[in-house]
Amino acid sequence: MDEHTGDLDAATRPELEPQPGEPFVGRDAELGSLFRAVESAPADPVVMLVGGMGMGKSALLDRVARRAEASGARVLRAEGSESESSLAFSALHQLLRPLPAEVDGLPERQRAAIQDAFGAGPATPPQASAPDLLLIGVAVLSLLSALGDRQPVLLVLDDAQWCDRASLDALSFAARRLAGEPVTMLIAARDGDHLPGFDRHIPTLTLEPLDNTAANRLLDQQPKSPTGHTRTRILDQASGNPLALVELARAATAQDAAAGLPSAGPLPLTDHLERIFAACLDGLPANTTRALLLLAAMDSIDSPIAVSAALSNAKADAWLPAEQAGLVRRTGPNLRFRHPLVRSAVYHASSADARREAHRTLAELLRDEPDRRAWHLAAACPGPDAAVSAELERTADRARRRGGHSAAAKALQRAAELAPLHGESARLLVEAASAAVFTGDLAWVEELAAAARTRTNDPSLLASAAVQAGRLAILTLRHTTVFSRLTDVAEGLAVSQPSAALDLLADAAVVRFYSGEDAQRRRIQEILGRLPEDASSAGLRAWAGAVSDPFSSRDEFISLLPQLTAEAEARPEQLVTVGIMAWLLDETPQAVRAFDKAFDRWQVQGSLPEGLGGAVAWAYVERGRWDQARESCARTIAVGQASGLDHAAACAATVDATVLAYQGDAPAARARADEALTLIDPLESRSVAVYARRALGAAAIADGAYETAYEQLRMAFTADGAPVHYHASYPALADLAAAAVRTGRREDAAAIVERSAQELADNASPRLHALLSRARGLLAVPEDAEPYFRAALADPVLEHWPFERAQTLLDLAEWLRRRRRIAEARAPLTDALEIFRRLGARPWIERAQAESRAAGLDVTDTAPDALAELSPQQQQIIRLAARGLTNREIGEKLFLSPRTISSHLYRSFPKLGITARSQLRDLIDGTLARAGHQG
Repeated sequence: MDEHTGDLDAATRPELEPQPGEPFVGRDAELGSLFRAVESAPADPVVMLVGGMGMGKSALLDRVARRAEASGARVLRAEGSESESSLAFSALHQLLRPLPAEVDGLPERQRAAIQDAFGAGPATPPQASAPDLLLIGVAVLSLLSALGDRQPVLLVLDDAQWCDRASLDALSFAARRLAGEPVTMLIAARDGDHLPGFDRHIPTLTLEPLDNTAANRLLDQQPKSPTGHTRTRILDQASGNPLALVELARAATAQDAAAGLPSAGPLPLTDHLERIFAACLDGLPANTTRALLLLAAMDSIDSPIAVSAALSNAKADAWLPAEQAGLVRRTGPNLRFRHPLVRSAVYHASSADARREAHRTLAELLRDEPDRRAWHLAAACPGPDAAVSAELERTADRARRRGGHSAAAKALQRAAELAPLHGESARLLVEAASAAVFTGDLAWVEELAAAARTRTNDPSLLASAAVQAGRLAILTLRHTTVFSRLTDVAEGLAVSQPSAALDLLADAAVVRFYSGEDAQRRRIQEILGRLPEDASSAGLRAWAGAVSDPFSSRDEFISLLPQLTAEAEARPEQLVTVGIMAWLLDETPQAVRAFDKAFDRWQVQGSLPEGLGGAVAWAYVERGRWDQARESCARTIAVGQASGLDHAAACAATVDATVLAYQGDAPAARARADEALTLIDPLESRSVAVYARRALGAAAIADGAYETAYEQLRMAFTADGAPVHYHASYPALADLAAAAVRTGRREDAAAIVERSAQELADNASPRLHALLSRARGLLAVPEDAEPYFRAALADPVLEHWPFERAQTLLDLAEWLRRRRRIAEARAPLTDALEIFRRLGARPWIERAQAESRAAGLDVTDTAPDALAELSPQQQQIIRLAARGLTNREIGEKLFLSPRTISSHLYRSFPKLGITARSQLRDLIDGTLARAGHQG
């Protein structure tokens, strides 16, 4: 196994844990900062402690943890281990192992998710879907929140750079939702290491080298303090590293001081220290050396019983020389190396044959732990071995069924290295790439795909490798580069592997949608023209065409939807694909039906893909199901954050911002939209940029700031009036016109509207025809406006876009009243107000009420607006609670902790004039009934 390079114990003495009251030389400021972070109510519930090896991270964590426990906090601890970084959820298991009763008390789905992740649930069928990783994160959040209800909680994660990816994903998910909870995460990692999920906007305390004064104080406190030239050499070589100061001083006071101190040279400091520790092995009895090697080869932090079993054949007195040499430390029945570098020194000082023999011994003793056994067998292999490769493939399969995609990919990658045949090795590498896709690490996926290409000429495997890399590449921010790569490979496979080429073009079409670059449409059409047509490829061809150019062949694509829907009936992921196509074609009712069917099977079929996943939320927005839209956004944002896929998170943030604007929370909408814009390059992601401008425009309209609204919405079109994005820009036309008439920009807006109408021509959907008509009505001279408004309302199908329809009804009613046709204005006003109330579109409710009063309608707003004083998120929580969901179930839907849900309810009840949860259903039902009656 490789060197375990974890954190170092840089205390004032070489023991692993400093004793209470022992001073920390040169670390008082850092220790004080950590105490304050844990003991106060910090705005940031996560604190990172970073530093090089030997800088004292573990010692600081120990001090903070002991103080927290003494003050009544519940402390949960885990320590990363290189040898366990390939075991899915191993770090999370360490943390939650002391909480069996709390895990048993979780809601059934959350409990099952945790148990499946730990391999403790019912046997999982080989073909079963992986557990919902976000549900595991919700379960962790629920556990921490429940513990926080009893006492403050401190979660300590040491050597986090060696924690497995699945655990880090679950913990980072929870960490982003701990605001307001009495829970603090204290995480230590080596500087320079990338920690997925914890590398953005997290307060970080960096341990710098000790200054010369502190370094000398530390040397003064050693049992035999070095002096003179020896001290100077130690200070020079240690460079302020506390562990180096302690160990170099120890070496210098050995029998031969000159030989005990390594000479200065280009070797890294850790290599110098390893030499010192390795020198301690000289003269140890053979049985002691063998026992140390077994301990070094295992290094299993969370299996002390297994460690004891593995070392049972070592005599008890074998450990005494190692303890006397300062290499190991006994804590009760368990033995630990004093420092990770000691473990590394012991392991690498042994011969390769001795290391392999140690791993064989451990593999034999770990027959009941097949995953650990497989890795030990792999470490014992001097060369290719088909049987061990097969063991690792089985380990990967188990990891994948538990949702440990990173662990599965690592196991498959090692299995490929051990496979004797190149073809088998290539197959395993493609499988590894397929698993690595779900980690969000594109560089790793491309590395695995490239390695597969060096091992085979098999066209199907080469095509599969390209497709796997493409699956993840489309979700990144590098749209121009990714598009070129996908289409170049597709062109090369067009003759030999047309099916794979079509897969790649389907991905390239998604990139085209994100980027909005028109040259990419022509490139896709060019390659599509070279591919043979057959019935089996009709769905993918339609997808590539509809995504990259939805309007030019709209009727043809719509005619395929019934057949594609029927073929996807039993496959939720295919239903989502059909739904996205329908949404792109402005067939939103059909899209929503497809999404609803897919989500009905969610728990049976597992997680759904996220490619163009923003379409799901947009369809729910357009259909007037705003709470479901926000739930979809919450999930996509969580997935994007967990996988480091900023583009997916940005897409969802723009939809969420739009709903917030419609509901009247303009500040939150602006914050969401601005967040999305910071995550993307607007020239690479024109779709997201336009969505963000539309959201900012809606927020400005909600505030009545029409100048700002026009400026934002105008940015959805180029300087000469062309759409910035071929699909996302057109829905902004009517709002652009509404802002234009209030800011004296009629001429500019009219030019844009007419250019769009010309470009769409007969290909415009009924919805876009309605939006164009509304825009023309707003921009027309008053005596010419009515026909346009009537045309925008003429098609009954437009009722499926209730918010847009209500806006047009309100525009028509305002025009009628201003033409003194007050009686005629009342019906559209009544309809508009009813829709706005049902949707909860507060700014438009207020505007419609004002118009209604001006038209002589008796409008009362107290009862219908019972929820108006609540924020959109509070309204969403109230509605879910009214349906009978518990706090935990609501939290599961919205990815919030039960405490956060409880806090929102507590603050909402007085505003609603109620005192009990049981009153919510009557309140909501009564509000809707009265809103309909008075509308």
